[in-house]
Amino acid sequence: DVVQNAPCAEFADVEALEMFAAEVDVITYEFENVPASAALVLAARKPVLPEHKILETTQDRLAEKDFVTKLGIGTAAYADVTSPQMLHEAVARIGLPAVLKTRRFGYDGKGQIMLRPGDDLDAAWHRLETRAAILEAFVPFEREVSVIAARSADGQVVCYDLTENEHRDHILKTSHVPANVPESVATEARRIATSIATALGYVGVLGVEMFVVPENGQPKVLVNEIAPRVHNSGHWTLDGASVSQFEQHIRAIAGWPLAQPLRHGDVTMTNLIGDDVHDYISWLTKPGATVHLYGKRLAMPGRKMGHVTVVSQPKKS
Repeated sequence: DVVQNAPCAEFADVEALEMFAAEVDVITYEFENVPASAALVLAARKPVLPEHKILETTQDRLAEKDFVTKLGIGTAAYADVTSPQMLHEAVARIGLPAVLKTRRFGYDGKGQIMLRPGDDLDAAWHRLETRAAILEAFVPFEREVSVIAARSADGQVVCYDLTENEHRDHILKTSHVPANVPESVATEARRIATSIATALGYVGVLGVEMFVVPENGQPKVLVNEIAPRVHNSGHWTLDGASVSQFEQHIRAIAGWPLAQPLRHGDVTMTNLIGDDVHDYISWLTKPGATVHLYGKRLAMPGRKMGHVTVVSQPKKS
């Protein structure tokens, strides 16, 4: 991609926001921690897609969980926590193990603490350093999956194939497509993502992270988080599908028709995290592999430095 201008300013710089808006036709964002106030300033001048009001829901884990629950979609049990006393009450109701998370600005395992029986709850609360948190019951999941979905302004929703994800130290390490689940589970996951995108009035690409859990001997899907943007677990679409999530996003916000993605084969996307990037040469010898480096200068632990997509033909049964 090529850009003519790349302005750099603080989100609170209203003058810079206005100058930026004057030079573009439509505005979008690549991560969800854009202040809703900045999006509101921009929306008064040019279309902001997805709409700024969606940020108010997806930036707050409690608001997001409430939104999903009201749609009749399952999530882990959860509770609002704003004090040590409320944490004790939430643990008594939900039980342990559980995960205490900040309501805002957490990603890749940041802003959360796993709580187990015997842990000091007061110390955990103070360690999180927040006044607004959510306690979520730990989900004994069989696997983690995600749906990358696109919705156009006229309400059309197109979903990519269900992706199965594996994390290392709370950071996505690999994504596999198709996910190793019954087709009924994949269909239900796509239905859920479609319902969420429709209820939000969403325009663009979003990722819906889910857990597959056993229930009465059958797999069931629970929603974990909504990502109002192109998503790391959808990076496989760059090389593994006829249309990438990035092109699909631009189609949606530009008012163009959405494409029906065709998968080129079985696909595995591997994140190059930290020093993993130094081994990128070895990936270049692997059949079907494409290496993407992000141009970041310093390889720090936990930092995503690039990714590799490997496309192969499905094994015959």
